[in-house]
Amino acid sequence: VRRPLRVPARSQALRAFASGAKFEYIITDKRGRGGSVGLIQLNRPKALNALCNGLIEELNQALGAFEEDPAVGAIVLTGGDKAFAAGADIKEMQNHTFQDCYSSGFLSHWDQLTRVKKPVIAAVNGYALGGGCELAMMCDVIYAGEKAQFGQPEILLGTIPGAGGTQRLTRAVGKSLAMEMVLTGDRISAQEAKQAGLVSKVFPVETLVEEAIRCAEKIASNSKIITAIAKESVNAAFEMTLTEGNKLEKKLFYSTFATDDRKEGMTAFVEKRKANFRDQ
Repeated sequence: VRRPLRVPARSQALRAFASGAKFEYIITDKRGRGGSVGLIQLNRPKALNALCNGLIEELNQALGAFEEDPAVGAIVLTGGDKAFAAGADIKEMQNHTFQDCYSSGFLSHWDQLTRVKKPVIAAVNGYALGGGCELAMMCDVIYAGEKAQFGQPEILLGTIPGAGGTQRLTRAVGKSLAMEMVLTGDRISAQEAKQAGLVSKVFPVETLVEEAIRCAEKIASNSKIITAIAKESVNAAFEMTLTEGNKLEKKLFYSTFATDDRKEGMTAFVEKRKANFRDQ
């Protein structure tokens, strides 16, 4: 049994990734059977994992590498025990002007996470505030440690969420709670987040990451191509009417019949054996 993930000092955080890249703000690893789970840990502990531009660029690089790795079937994104990410780096954006933001498409590269085809599980301990909450909501599944706190406190800084906070939060928890959180800046606990539908499970702090890895490993044991199709179909539910969504689901369902894995899965069921998926 692996020991719970602990955050090393930042001076020890430079790790070589499979691509040969060295990261300053994140730590990457491969876990699960056969290295089937890509693990990304945000690692700016002194700044409570504040999301600076360099961290986002490194995160995108790691996501891209895991996306291309044929052994990886799912990804876990986590932070430290005290903070998943306490928000965007305010010092970095303090002196921006409207013209700067508009001309550069400020924060536009933050949502690469939403374009990853492989499922991403957020394992949230401690603070997930502002950009940290938005980053967690970009993931496909959120697991929370029992001391986690979620919030969108941008209103207290004289601004509003800018990376999906007003949109994804509203879809996750409904208008009333989302409006209350956005307009007051108040936080909700892990238990409240689960009750509201923002997170799917709550675990003790020390077991959270391993539980997320266990879920990711289970997902990775299925066909990668069918998993990607299933993820696409669920995500479409937020973009379409029920009628349109059902039509897309039917087309995607039909498309699975063009894969070897669908044939293998059903044949294995009929023959009462475990399926041997080959991601084809």
